[in-house]
Amino acid sequence: MPSNESPDASDVRVGIVTVAYRSDTVLTGFLASVPAATSAPVAIVVADNLPAEGDAATIAEQARAAYVPIPANPGYGGAVNAAVRRLPESVEWVLIANPDVELDAGALDRLVETGRSDESIGSVGPAVRNTDGSIYPSARSVPSLRTGIGHALFSNLWTTNPWSRRYRDDLAPAGARRDAGWLSGSCVLVRRSAFEEIDGFDDGYFMYFEDVDLGYRLGKRGYRNVYEPAASALHTGAHSTGSESARMVRAHHASARRFIRRKYAGWWLWPVRVVISTGLAARSAFIVRSLNR
Repeated sequence: MPSNESPDASDVRVGIVTVAYRSDTVLTGFLASVPAATSAPVAIVVADNLPAEGDAATIAEQARAAYVPIPANPGYGGAVNAAVRRLPESVEWVLIANPDVELDAGALDRLVETGRSDESIGSVGPAVRNTDGSIYPSARSVPSLRTGIGHALFSNLWTTNPWSRRYRDDLAPAGARRDAGWLSGSCVLVRRSAFEEIDGFDDGYFMYFEDVDLGYRLGKRGYRNVYEPAASALHTGAHSTGSESARMVRAHHASARRFIRRKYAGWWLWPVRVVISTGLAARSAFIVRSLNR
């Protein structure tokens, strides 16, 4: 059955969710790429964090996707969680993707095949291409204190520094399937049972780091996060946030502080939390001031 037709809910094993926010210019392209990406019937849900604007409802209807308006805008993770709850109970695998992603032919089938190869796999991520043809570092290690601080301090000044390379997993064999600490939420397949076991994305992240946190919590439960470069997708860019740079910088650093508090939660680690949180707040303020000059 072609993937853009409405299958019997009991037959669907694969679902797709995406979150719209002023996404009309790219959502059509994403939905149009689905049929060639899989030979299986799929259920698609479009969650819209800004339903008062645009034609996401019409675009979803034309693609035979369910449409979920979310006027309160809980952020990316919260909207994904709401969309996953709308999928048929039979769905075992969920592709979470930004609307500005376009799946390559056979990509979803390959991701599912990889996920099914080992019951310990909780998530699978494809190779994500930028528009210039380069590969985005979508499979990364969970940042440690050393790599996190080094990456934060030097990533913009010394792009080849060893801490950023370790964080981006640049030292891993190029083009090889491998385990990662976390996979980019721009396009990632999750085992639904594992996703629900950890209660999905943490709604406390409005934007950024929700995918780092997801991979970290899956790993803590014993699941593997696997990078599968035999599947690929094109990421055209952050269409919905490009004009809100200062706000996004603040959101990024607030989410980083939340993750630090989770990873280093022990009472004896409070000095670590205080020092890193203070540094992140100062870095955020410095970058925002630079943007406003």
